[in-house]
Amino acid sequence: MGALTTRFRRCGGAWENGAVSRATVPAARCQKEGRADVAQSTETTDWVSRFADEVIEESERRAPGKPVVVASGLSPSGPIHLGNLREVMTPHLVADEVRRRGHQVRHLISWDDYDRYRKVPAGIAGVDESWAEHIGKPLTSVPAPKGSAFPNWAEHFKAAMVESLAELGVEFDGISQTAQYTSGVYREQVLHAMKHRGDIDAILEQYRTKKAPKKQQQKAVDEAELEAEEGSGAASEDDGSSGSAGYFPYKPYCGGCGKDLTTVTAYDDDSTELSYVCTECGFTETVRLNEFNRGKLVWKVDWPMRWAYEGVIFEPSGVDHSSPGSSFQVGGQIVGIFGGQQPIGPMYAFVGISGMAKMSSSRGGVPTPADALKIMEPQILRWLYARRRPNQSFKIAFDQEIQRLYDEWDKLDAKVAEGAALPADVAAHSRAVRTAGGELPRTPKPLPYRTLASVADITAGHEDQALRILSELDPANPLGSVDEARPRYDKAEAWINTQVPADQRTIVREEPDAELLKSLDEASQQSVRLLLDGLAGHWSLDGLTHLVYGVPKVQAGFSADATPKELPAEIKTAQRTFFALLYHLLVGRDTGPRLPTLLLAVGQERVRALLGA
Repeated sequence: MGALTTRFRRCGGAWENGAVSRATVPAARCQKEGRADVAQSTETTDWVSRFADEVIEESERRAPGKPVVVASGLSPSGPIHLGNLREVMTPHLVADEVRRRGHQVRHLISWDDYDRYRKVPAGIAGVDESWAEHIGKPLTSVPAPKGSAFPNWAEHFKAAMVESLAELGVEFDGISQTAQYTSGVYREQVLHAMKHRGDIDAILEQYRTKKAPKKQQQKAVDEAELEAEEGSGAASEDDGSSGSAGYFPYKPYCGGCGKDLTTVTAYDDDSTELSYVCTECGFTETVRLNEFNRGKLVWKVDWPMRWAYEGVIFEPSGVDHSSPGSSFQVGGQIVGIFGGQQPIGPMYAFVGISGMAKMSSSRGGVPTPADALKIMEPQILRWLYARRRPNQSFKIAFDQEIQRLYDEWDKLDAKVAEGAALPADVAAHSRAVRTAGGELPRTPKPLPYRTLASVADITAGHEDQALRILSELDPANPLGSVDEARPRYDKAEAWINTQVPADQRTIVREEPDAELLKSLDEASQQSVRLLLDGLAGHWSLDGLTHLVYGVPKVQAGFSADATPKELPAEIKTAQRTFFALLYHLLVGRDTGPRLPTLLLAVGQERVRALLGA
């Protein structure tokens, strides 16, 4: 297909969009070939399409005829959080677009499970400071948290991410770095790095004496932000320069204590004989590196080695890997020693949580993709990553904002169905609801999230009551089963049960508030009577919405159908006063779920009783 002509300008370790010109295959041709999704995606100019153009062009230049290779790297050093997910979703979306265009693609996820265990993460169940004895061991040699069904620390945290990626429709090839190193897959690369250690050292030396420019503080920095900038920990790892015997880019794990607190004391290129001493336990050993598999290249050499070995065309990098002298920048020079080229790819920004500081995987309470998928459908989470360029930060809502987010999504969904959405919005929507392999499962009848949350809140797990209310929302098209509203209903119920504080939950009164009813003035009594008189004739979500907003209008002498432009400002005040009165009479508070939903949930008979009928 005719590719877009896009160029990316290298700038401080990141790739920024330059001028874009567009050449596409006509939509009619794609539709004729049965590829409507391709026609849609290639006629948009969203960031995913632009990167896909660049990746295809670069892959054809570097490795013509071979599958396009994109990559992500994840360290299962603790819970893999929603910030880490951007490391996967950015190449996934690009790979999926390339795949939609008919190209073969491999999305590699490199599990950095042979990295050292750096520190004991806070807040993880079953883990206490006694785990500090494992610091320095490979993550796959550290026991899993107590009670885990998995054999080690890395597998425990990897499993949750694998499950979430499956739900999100992410297709990938997983590579365990423990398996790669311990089976000798990288042996030739390790020997090559040791042979060319002088060249590697010379590259690293250019940066060791340079100080990174001091960051300008835009706002107060807290512990979470500082930890987030550390990334997985690999960015700050020893580059192999320590030791009086010279520079060695390889670190053995000690044969005595199993930790990487070792120093290479001698190496012979001809025999590949390597000697080391452990500074932790004093163990010394001499091995032949051409048959030794208990160690790994230091991070700043390991990463570019893998770029060359796998032929990676596209891989994004976080801020912690993109500053001057960091692993991405240095790796761009070291990769040439292995006969490869640096991948193209953007620097991606942090992902936050509503009102919370930037995230760090070492903080046990930081939300993970699994946490997000408990309260939102996969399409919504995919959309959040698809609609923002990688260098744009955004937040994921775990608070009341999730209701507004769902409202926004439903409006977009309707616009797309009507053909009224902007091209870039259509593209983001398409990437959210489907992959090259097909559509993600979706809710048959996607009722408003805020309505479902209110129903789940009020019914407190009673599905028969939930069905009664939901079936009355639209009497002309009633819900036959709660299953028709799933999985959205389950997500909304999980949000109510896990994210809404107990003091904000809705508890309907058991008995009328006789004292309050007795104290009502004539105007308030009239408003309640008007509502009660209209209940039977307006018993649906739309009908009750019209009724509760209409009562104050009628009391003021206007038609219930009058629009805001036709009404004085005082009507809004009267509506708020009326709503507060109803909330007090029904749930004993000033506020609560949307009144039409609340009324349906309580039921006509009980509403009449609580309102003094």
